[in-house]
Amino acid sequence: MMVTTQAGKIAKLKIIPLGGFGNYGKNMLVYECEGKILIVDCGIMFPEEEMLGIDFVIPDIRYLEENKDRILGIIFTHGHEDHIGGAPYIWPKLRVPMYATNLTAGLIEVKFKEFGIENVPISRFNPGDSLKIGPFEIESFKVTHSIPDSVGFAIHTPLGLIIHATDFKFDYTPIAGQATDMGKLALYGQKGVLALLSDSTNIEVPGYTASEMTLAATFDQIFRDAKGRIIVTSFASLINRIQQVLNSAHKYQRKVAVSGRSMENNIEIASRLGYLKIPEGTLVDLRNINRLPDNEVVILCTGSQGEEYSALVRMASGEHRQIKIKKGDSVVISASPIPGNEGAIHDVVNNLFREGATVIHGKKVDIHVSGHAGADELKLMISLTKPKFFIPLHGEYRHLVQHAQLAQKLGMPAEHTMVVEDGNIIEFYSADEAEISKSRVPSGYVLIDGLGVGDVGNIVLRDRQAMAKDGIFVVILTVDHRTGQIVTSPDIISRGFVYMRAAEDLIHGARAEIKKMFVAHNHKYPMNWEYVKKALRDEMGEYLYEKTQRRPMVIPVIIEV
Repeated sequence: MMVTTQAGKIAKLKIIPLGGFGNYGKNMLVYECEGKILIVDCGIMFPEEEMLGIDFVIPDIRYLEENKDRILGIIFTHGHEDHIGGAPYIWPKLRVPMYATNLTAGLIEVKFKEFGIENVPISRFNPGDSLKIGPFEIESFKVTHSIPDSVGFAIHTPLGLIIHATDFKFDYTPIAGQATDMGKLALYGQKGVLALLSDSTNIEVPGYTASEMTLAATFDQIFRDAKGRIIVTSFASLINRIQQVLNSAHKYQRKVAVSGRSMENNIEIASRLGYLKIPEGTLVDLRNINRLPDNEVVILCTGSQGEEYSALVRMASGEHRQIKIKKGDSVVISASPIPGNEGAIHDVVNNLFREGATVIHGKKVDIHVSGHAGADELKLMISLTKPKFFIPLHGEYRHLVQHAQLAQKLGMPAEHTMVVEDGNIIEFYSADEAEISKSRVPSGYVLIDGLGVGDVGNIVLRDRQAMAKDGIFVVILTVDHRTGQIVTSPDIISRGFVYMRAAEDLIHGARAEIKKMFVAHNHKYPMNWEYVKKALRDEMGEYLYEKTQRRPMVIPVIIEV
């Protein structure tokens, strides 16, 4: 999908997605104009199911590192993890100014403190304020999302106006009182919009997304009817949802305790900055919660996605130090599952039921509404702004295509709807000429595993997948360093392949085969241990497959004595 251009023309404006195009999360977009670079957002994503042991995924920023001297700064749309969570990993490599609204800046500072990074340069602005950053003149505009202080950006460039409409919906009764600024969007449309970039998350959801306010009645009913403790889990950054829980708790004379560091930190910063109104006397220390009657207790916790070590997961498994799930507890999971997390969430729900709790989750009860626009709201965004070019963002590839098709149904030429993925480059040559470049920038996944950033790659992941699928089979050979002969019978360790005591015949047969293989290859290449290990790995792999129809990872170890 492109507009034909004349050969040799130089792009006056580039748009380069590094995350969030063709996937959910790790949102990061680059605007490049007059040789200068402006970055929007810097998020993380949850690992996919096959990313065994991985904690988070962040964008690949090799292109930015190579062009660090041209970067003017990072501007943030809102404070959700998929938009700010990558900053503590990425900013130290770039060290550029950052710009965010008050709450978003506060949440970023909390994350940086967790990493031991102090005095971070964040300039604060209010929704509706304008910024001048190099050649970019930026107007922020209010949008409704599931966290206060969310904004979109109207970016003035020499070629025209770009509307960056990230996570939003048109909610006429928003919890925080911040409605999407439809008047400003319509005004932009009248003046002329070069390109609209719009959130595609809920393109498959017809109609309008329900207002956050609709949850008030549901929470009130749950709090009114529950006889025991109420445990509510949601994303720690869903400040509006947390406000709903606090309101219902106060209404029904319940005390609220918080479990989960990220939830505690976000509540503290949001209340200190005035974005969360906590009724006096409502919050209590988690350590004192067991002194209260069950019908006066609410526990707000992390773990809505079944995250390992989160508060709810530890409660469900009986490993939480203060909270033990018991009969009469009502657990409310107020979040929709992120693709790939369904299995972990189901495990948590099953464990909660085993412990006797009543679990309220899924779509049978209105306990969660999306912060993203439905299909009719996406139509409204396009109709208000009347863009010349349309670029769908945030979503899997099918969502981007469907959003482009929606724009075409509203009358936009197909060649002006540009579906791209991470690493693609959209080049604008004039207000009428643009194309998707044949060249790309690096855009792979950077995996976070514990303290390691990017040190786990495809090879390590494949090894983990192989071990998880068929286990490992370790062969330990002790040989005389002078003669090269085996000193003792080969030792074998099996993990995740067979239980050795129940497979004695297989193990004895494997030992005999290993001796034969070792002698054959050591005679051919005396004491060339790398060659011998490779041959043992391949041939023992075939032997075990012949006997079991399974292919464990075979790891030969040779110890010279």
